[in-house]
Amino acid sequence: MTISFTAGQPDEAMLAGVRANVANLFSSKLAQLGQLVRIPGIAWDAFDAENLERSAEAVAKLFTDTGVFDSVEIKRAADDTGKIGAPAVLAHRAAKNGKPTVLLYAHHDVQPPGDRAEWLTEPFEPTALDGRIFGRGAADDKAGVITHLTAVETLRALAGDEFDLGLSIFIEGEEEAGSASFRNFLDENKDKLAADVIIVADSMNWTPEVPALTVSLRGVVSLEFEVRTLEHAVHSGMFGGAVPDAMLAMIKVLAGLHDEKGNVAVKGLKTFEFAELPYTEANLRQDSSLVSSASQIGDGSIMQRIWGNPAITVIGIDAPSVAVSSNTLLPSVRAKISMRIAPGQEPEQALELLKAHLLESAAFGAEISFGKVELGKPFNSDASGWAQSLAKSSLSAAFGNETVEIGIGGSIPFIADLTEVFPAAQILVTGVEDSDSRAHSPNESVHLVGLQNAMVAEALFLLRGNELTK
Repeated sequence: MTISFTAGQPDEAMLAGVRANVANLFSSKLAQLGQLVRIPGIAWDAFDAENLERSAEAVAKLFTDTGVFDSVEIKRAADDTGKIGAPAVLAHRAAKNGKPTVLLYAHHDVQPPGDRAEWLTEPFEPTALDGRIFGRGAADDKAGVITHLTAVETLRALAGDEFDLGLSIFIEGEEEAGSASFRNFLDENKDKLAADVIIVADSMNWTPEVPALTVSLRGVVSLEFEVRTLEHAVHSGMFGGAVPDAMLAMIKVLAGLHDEKGNVAVKGLKTFEFAELPYTEANLRQDSSLVSSASQIGDGSIMQRIWGNPAITVIGIDAPSVAVSSNTLLPSVRAKISMRIAPGQEPEQALELLKAHLLESAAFGAEISFGKVELGKPFNSDASGWAQSLAKSSLSAAFGNETVEIGIGGSIPFIADLTEVFPAAQILVTGVEDSDSRAHSPNESVHLVGLQNAMVAEALFLLRGNELTK
């Protein structure tokens, strides 16, 4: 579909109408957000799957009650091993009279709560505090679900029951567990998910008052590997000093992943250049909780290092704990590396560069073998489409500040699946989080001002999309 559209600010009457409708709905939407937060839907095998069912049913009811959709279903797909995935909510309303179709994505599953002692509030009891709602999933991503819901209800209230814009809803149930069945779900439900624009509400704004479009995401390469120096464990007193143990070799291998300044030392990895935004060392220390004695790592600007350069983190080591340690030379040690790669880098190529570096770094002739691999492609948006212009102007009007373009150092690998299955669709990555939302961490929260602004912005986008013509 070819859309003729020139970006500009929405007219004052439309903006005023959207603000008034969202303000009128806001208390009830917060209550619905609270209902969702109370359901601990975690898509990990160690947690009760019944809660995911409850969560999906609650989300499906919310969208059914709008009266907007021709169908609202709870559906599942199998992953590549045949395992049936978590329940997702799929709703659809066909476009009429040549209008575009917009797919609204979010996810209803959440991260585990973590250590209760680190929470200021009960993780699954929504609590208002200092202008924020605290609770696991309050920001990531049940606020995204409620933002979509509010935008749809506002569209109907202001455009009438017979609006022409096509709408699809996809609320996933296993994003936090890796979206294993995501691609198969897209393939099996392609007809109802096909859209001209896909809004992925799973990112953040620059601040609660300054809106942002996420235009790039780093990809990810996750690799497990083992270092071996001995056939079996031996006494450290009898052989220590002459025989290298696997821990010593592993430490040297891991130390070789970075240079003396903390830059990634793997050769051949790409970088992606970013325009600067006002972000100081003080901002970085506050947002990351960097202790006062610790220094930054790497060269270049902060934005470049966290958005456009590769990064490597050792996220796990299998070795005896201090509590069960003994005077033994370890025969083997396993580790897991998470490597973030810049937009424009193919993860398969980055994996081979990482493996080659590890093999070259093997100290004392240690044997290195490779295990499980996970790959996720980076994302770099196409700024040429009408949807991005429409989104920016809608966000600017809603927040009262100009929209900025940001990158995210993290990854949303399933976006690559969206681009492959729906190559003609324009993808917009939006969100309701801010730097203090602490998604995945204790004390996760969503800022009420930012949430309401996000609702206004998305409603504006849908209303203005309903006015587009071929």
